[in-house]
Amino acid sequence: MQSTNDANGNAGNAPDPGVDYSRRWYVIIAVGMGVFLATIDASIVNVALPSLVRSFNTKFAVVQWVALSYMLTMATLILSMGRLGDISGKKRVYTTGMVVFTVGSALCGLSQTIYWLILFRVLQAIGASMMAALGTAIVTEAFPAQKRGKALGTIGGIVSIGIITGPVLGGILIDAISWHWIFFVNIPIGIVGIFMVLRFVPSTEALRGQKFDLAGAALLLVSVVCFLLALTVGQNLGFRNHLILTLFAAWLASFVLFLYVELAVDHPMVDLRIFQNAVLSLGLFTGFLAFVATAGVVLLMPFYLENVLGHSPHQVGLLLAVVPLAAGLFSPIAGTLSDRFGTRSITTLGLAVLIIGYLSLTTLSEDTSSLGYILRFFPVGMGTGIFQSPNNSAIMGAATRRHLGVVSGLLSITRTLGQTSGIAAIGAFWAARVSFYAGTDFKAGPTRTNIEAQVHGLHDALSGVVILIGLGLLLNLWALMLEWIQRNRRTNREGTGLIDD
Repeated sequence: MQSTNDANGNAGNAPDPGVDYSRRWYVIIAVGMGVFLATIDASIVNVALPSLVRSFNTKFAVVQWVALSYMLTMATLILSMGRLGDISGKKRVYTTGMVVFTVGSALCGLSQTIYWLILFRVLQAIGASMMAALGTAIVTEAFPAQKRGKALGTIGGIVSIGIITGPVLGGILIDAISWHWIFFVNIPIGIVGIFMVLRFVPSTEALRGQKFDLAGAALLLVSVVCFLLALTVGQNLGFRNHLILTLFAAWLASFVLFLYVELAVDHPMVDLRIFQNAVLSLGLFTGFLAFVATAGVVLLMPFYLENVLGHSPHQVGLLLAVVPLAAGLFSPIAGTLSDRFGTRSITTLGLAVLIIGYLSLTTLSEDTSSLGYILRFFPVGMGTGIFQSPNNSAIMGAATRRHLGVVSGLLSITRTLGQTSGIAAIGAFWAARVSFYAGTDFKAGPTRTNIEAQVHGLHDALSGVVILIGLGLLLNLWALMLEWIQRNRRTNREGTGLIDD
């Protein structure tokens, strides 16, 4: 079935007539449980990073892999899981993902060394990749185009609840018990989520006569792994190191081969023709930029709040909740408005608010009060909520039914690649700038050097974030202008009777 257009010019996907979606809001809740699992875990881990450095008596570069191994694994598997869901059934793959994630959470909590923790985070990520790849596709199938923005905005609200709950609950658990419990908390949530998916999510018919593209999946895995390893390992070895240059070369070669294979095979993992849709391509790119910015800032904030301002883990958790709280408030509203007025104008507004928010962050200092922190970060959360749900709706609306799983996977992989790239690139840039300002005092590392150098490095990193979001805003303004010109031309043709057949 081909995608259609609604009154606002947005592509849409009608619900599958062979499936009973009369209780579609129960589908939202069921899928939301998996979304909540993945988001609460990621946000809890961010708060725990400083505690893990102390608990395992290790370095920041090693502890980063607790977050990076999770993102790396997800990035390499999401697209494959999306395609697998299209071929063998979305519900089956999604449910399996919830089981694997729950088991992985238990094993993470039992870890006795940093290396076992990193290994079990990989297992967690395998399950998370199944859920992340297909959750949006399942919700998109359940709702018509005129209600899709509201539905995806609701999912965005659930994401925000998970992100809010993670830092608050994580801070409390770390202060009161230990970091192990930030993973054990996932177990009851996972069990309830598995039951709800089995009960409420209908089984859709899988695509017949389709084969899984093993060659494409392998090449994509190699390409993504090489790219992200080059980014992360390059922080320690330097980006001119021969190993890093080799990894970048391997990434480029494997990616080119991946494109060749996708054009040659009968059943590609990704039908590259879908990128001819400008709405989909621009939405994915601007979403990537937004996630690069967000992930990089989220990585640095716990260290700023603890090392510079002297807050406890519990206080850090409360302050980190500002952005997801604001995003959760505005995401459903923005989704509903995009159903009525179209997605482009709302996403452009969201990026403009994000620019204002990130500009205000460049004034953070060693004397910033809690209220000052909140007032600076609220526009960041507001802009994030206004931008994301309409952008996701535009991307999913551009997909045909047979590509829903893959496009949902593409949406997730841009998010994961953006987050991973943001953690690696902005983290490395911050460390480099802190080293520049600290000079000979940098031997202890970026998190243990003098406060003034850490703050100056943070300002430089945030200035880079402003440039990234500015690029996304300019692209959206350009697209908005083109849409306005096309709409006026169409109106003029209709007014003069010059309408194409």
